[in-house]
Amino acid sequence: MYNLVIKGAVVADGTGASLRTADVAVKDGRIAEVGRITGATTETVDADGLVLAPGIVDVHTHYDAQLTWDSNATPSPSLGVTTVVVGNCGFSIAPCPPECRDLIARNLAEVEGMSLTALRSGTNWDFETFDEYLTLLKRKGVTPNVAAFIGHSAVRTMVMGPEASERAAREDEVLEMRDLVSGGMDAGAVGFSTSTSINHYGDGGVPMPSRLAEESELRSLVGVLGEKGRGVFQLTVGPDMTSEVMESLAKDNNCPVFQTAALFNEAYPERAPKMVSDSAEAQERGNQLWAQVSCQSLSMDFALTAAFPMQSLDAWRPLIDADNENFERQIRDSEFRNRFRHDLEVPQKGKLFYGDWSKVEVAMAARPENRELEGLNINQVAERQGKDPIDVFFDLSADEGLETIYTAGLMNSDEDEVEKLIREPGSLVSLSDAGAHLRYLCDAAYGLHFLGHWVRERGSFDLADAVRRLTSLPADLYSLQGRGRIVSGAHADLMLFDPATVARGPLRRAFDLPGGDSRLTRDPLGVHGVWVNGQHVFDGKDYVSATPPGGVIDNFAA
Repeated sequence: MYNLVIKGAVVADGTGASLRTADVAVKDGRIAEVGRITGATTETVDADGLVLAPGIVDVHTHYDAQLTWDSNATPSPSLGVTTVVVGNCGFSIAPCPPECRDLIARNLAEVEGMSLTALRSGTNWDFETFDEYLTLLKRKGVTPNVAAFIGHSAVRTMVMGPEASERAAREDEVLEMRDLVSGGMDAGAVGFSTSTSINHYGDGGVPMPSRLAEESELRSLVGVLGEKGRGVFQLTVGPDMTSEVMESLAKDNNCPVFQTAALFNEAYPERAPKMVSDSAEAQERGNQLWAQVSCQSLSMDFALTAAFPMQSLDAWRPLIDADNENFERQIRDSEFRNRFRHDLEVPQKGKLFYGDWSKVEVAMAARPENRELEGLNINQVAERQGKDPIDVFFDLSADEGLETIYTAGLMNSDEDEVEKLIREPGSLVSLSDAGAHLRYLCDAAYGLHFLGHWVRERGSFDLADAVRRLTSLPADLYSLQGRGRIVSGAHADLMLFDPATVARGPLRRAFDLPGGDSRLTRDPLGVHGVWVNGQHVFDGKDYVSATPPGGVIDNFAA
């Protein structure tokens, strides 16, 4: 007897094969049969007119801490995601001895826009080693399947403490880091991750530890993957990292290398296309270099005290760790504003915002008399008030006690250019950043946006191929065996949706983090059901109460 039969679905099986109408039977957490099914079953779902696809495999998330207090990894399973990869950019929380916990939390709060209150009050630190972290997740239970990177910054912090953000490592320290990476791989890490991005700052504006690593250190640590004969390497690229170096790492270690993030930037229009074309050319040479691309515009909600889009500017650096009184005093200062204006006008590596005030809107005013400004961009407000846009930006926040919320459109705003990027054979559609930047954005619904916007609305992609790009392709690249396909024997990770309505819902703010802090989230549109390992986890409206069915993936053997 089957546990579940989904009847009459339009099956997009994840392989890219043509759509077909079929029944899908599930038994003991796996796909038992695809076709016309007449056998007995415990449960039947009528899927007439709906598409049944494998669950989305989200390879770029930051749920490491959240999973210790939220087994669901909300909102991802409701958005069709059945497998997540955590620990990207080198920002894992394991390994982590007790003396490093608060430093790790403070750094994550800054670099990933997370709530420090939530990290301190919600994170279950019942682990020190990477192995113990995976054991904790297994014991607690997870709703989506979880694969985890061992992250460079965490490893560096464990070995070097606060000095990890101050200097290069000694040879003996690199050897100690190698041992930690090796142990993490033996415990079941999916691979190793790092960042050289100059936008990645930790607590107090110090560089995240991985940024201080010399190339020799990086090569030594990635070399562990080559020695193990498995694993993937993910790198968030800084301005001094070249495709040639990344390709050599892929070649020398015979492993996939993922460079992050290929986002179209009008100020540097050649950068993202070069990343994806370099990746495609490397693949033609037999080397597995890939560029992670986003299929949606990058916009952020922020208040000035957590203004991630501005933190790459030199003038902003003294504000990162300022209390509110000093922060307000500085932004009212004319000399600071002149330095800020200068930084916007001159070229600067890693700059996210270039002074286009038409892309910064007042999202939420704190004072009733300013509510009429909501929805207006800064240029429009400046014209209305007869002021300079920079003065408008700072005066409004200062007058509202630093509580004004802005929305900034930063990258990927030109959809024709985005389409070119996501069509390139060297690209992998991902970059949800789910679990991070909770104060600024929620891009966890990228898969639904891909299906709704790029397939249905723009007609840029065939549905079968779009599903393949979201499911079997990332599963295969990350060696997630038995995931991403609706074929006999595969894990029954499934998403049932209406192709006529599937989409990401609007942003909304939820006050559900530990300690009562808020985050931005999205609800799904057109999703009728999600199953993980054959168990129903989302019914289209809410999570289904059940023991978390996800697995911690720690075996990547073929």
